[in-house]
Amino acid sequence: MLSSKESLKVLRKTNALLEGHFVLSSGLHSDRYIQCAKLLSFPKLSQKICHSLSRRIKKKFKQIDLILSPAVGGIVIGYEIGKILNKETIFCERVNKKFTLRRGFQIKKNAKVLIVEDVITTGKSSLECVSLIKKAKAKLIGFACIIDRSNKSNLKIKNKPLVSQLKIEAKTFKKNKIPAYLKEIPISSPGSRRI
Repeated sequence: MLSSKESLKVLRKTNALLEGHFVLSSGLHSDRYIQCAKLLSFPKLSQKICHSLSRRIKKKFKQIDLILSPAVGGIVIGYEIGKILNKETIFCERVNKKFTLRRGFQIKKNAKVLIVEDVITTGKSSLECVSLIKKAKAKLIGFACIIDRSNKSNLKIKNKPLVSQLKIEAKTFKKNKIPAYLKEIPISSPGSRRI
């Protein structure tokens, strides 16, 4: 498995770790942004990260029937993890701002489902995936991501394990509590939900 230090080195090498003033898809502001799409543009390097993450997943979860990822950021990660673990992998997409299964994808009743994302900050996208699992009467076993940037005050995912390749502490701020130094930096909104 890659260490945190080695993983961080890969993120920096691929320019996947950005610094500035960002509005995250959750609506929170931050001085750091992880753009996993940049990491994924280097297949050999992202393959190392995904292989390492898959080993962590295997250690934590004994049985997985299905991997579910939210579009857009989670699709490639979910696919790679599914390929490595030899598991069926599907994704959900936003239709009228709500995650939906399309393209004939289904979650079977009682299936043990792992949600795989690129980055988890508040867990909002993951929680939207959870509603699809509940609707199908399947079982959520946990969450996995390349980058866990959550902290106890902003993570909405509770009571299920979260496995990540790398934990990155990044301060987040509500719109009305942005510090002065951050207000001086022009805002970027790079998240896929803004597209």
